[in-house]
Amino acid sequence: MAMSASVDENLSRAAEFVEEAAGKGAKIVCLPEMFRSLYFCQREDVKLFDLAETVPGPSTDTLGKIAREKGITIIAPVFEKRAIGVHHNSLAVLGQDGGISGIYRKMHIPDDPAYYEKYYFVPGDLGWKTFETPEATIGTLICWDQWFPEGARLTALRGAEVLFYPTAIGWHPAEKDAVGKSQRDAWQTIQRSHSIANGVYVAAVNRTGHEILTEGTDGIQFWGTSFVSDPFGVVIAEAGTDTEEVLVVEIDRERMEDVRRNWPFLRDRRIDDYGDITKRFID
Repeated sequence: MAMSASVDENLSRAAEFVEEAAGKGAKIVCLPEMFRSLYFCQREDVKLFDLAETVPGPSTDTLGKIAREKGITIIAPVFEKRAIGVHHNSLAVLGQDGGISGIYRKMHIPDDPAYYEKYYFVPGDLGWKTFETPEATIGTLICWDQWFPEGARLTALRGAEVLFYPTAIGWHPAEKDAVGKSQRDAWQTIQRSHSIANGVYVAAVNRTGHEILTEGTDGIQFWGTSFVSDPFGVVIAEAGTDTEEVLVVEIDRERMEDVRRNWPFLRDRRIDDYGDITKRFID
């Protein structure tokens, strides 16, 4: 999905995409990270906190009605206003009754050029989450979380069959020619590795479009390429880089069973010797 400067337009178009996905048979639908606005973290601006919304709020109210009408589960990313001066990069899982099944708050918060998220967001404090749906147990993480194997592992160990990563990632146009291909390849590779290491499906849901938040800057060219990988890391569906698309993918539990039986990584984990993983660095 590509976003405009109008929050109302973005929410309306998101609703249309969700309905399109449901019409194609989707039972669990995920939107990109903070789909209701342009990616505002390109700069630090106190006025941009006005984009935040409560949960429940406009996004969950609008999409909750669709979830109830269509009998589907919706993963709805939001810029959450938890309290005055306390904001999160979050998502709400909306159940088939239209209600809020739960919230996940982004655990890893980046601070890179044009990704100044630490200015806006408090790190998540709800831990690693899974949600039961009629179709599958799903795990939800957000964007920067996708680079960390610990988050994927801990979510998979809670029973997740599909890891969803709503995302906003792209190229700095000035460096695209030099490193763009390798950057996007690394992004897909790390998430495919989560599929392989944990024997789960991974769905990465990215935005597309070139967003320039401040005149005189190059902005970010979001690379789209939303994809789903199976439990062996095979990419079974992939969107283009510069087009809006709805991907509908069938999840096969027998594939999970087969992969986990023949590649028993969970069985062979040395849980008795992983204590140092909680240290910042092993000197």
